[in-house]
Amino acid sequence: MDISKIKFDEKGLVPVIAQDYKDGTVLMLAYMNKESLQKTLEMKEMVYWSRSRKVLWHKGDTSGHIQKVKEIYYDCDGDAILARIEPVGDCACHTGNRSCFFTKML
Repeated sequence: MDISKIKFDEKGLVPVIAQDYKDGTVLMLAYMNKESLQKTLEMKEMVYWSRSRKVLWHKGDTSGHIQKVKEIYYDCDGDAILARIEPVGDCACHTGNRSCFFTKML
């Protein structure tokens, strides 16, 4: 993947959707900077940028719920990333839920 195609915002970040590659479930939305994207491509495991802690965040380092990369796409504008992943364990959300999108509004 050519990182130069990605349009990072004014804070140097790009939103990333993590999707289960087997069943298509959207598991979470997070952010990456150039370094976390490069590490993700090298390791083939998801590495995000924690906006609250201001550090790289290798998903699963503390929880064990690693996200193995199967495919990565960027959108037509280059300002969003879709990562199709294989989750280790069945939890992507810090609340213990499989997906961060478990609260229904309508």
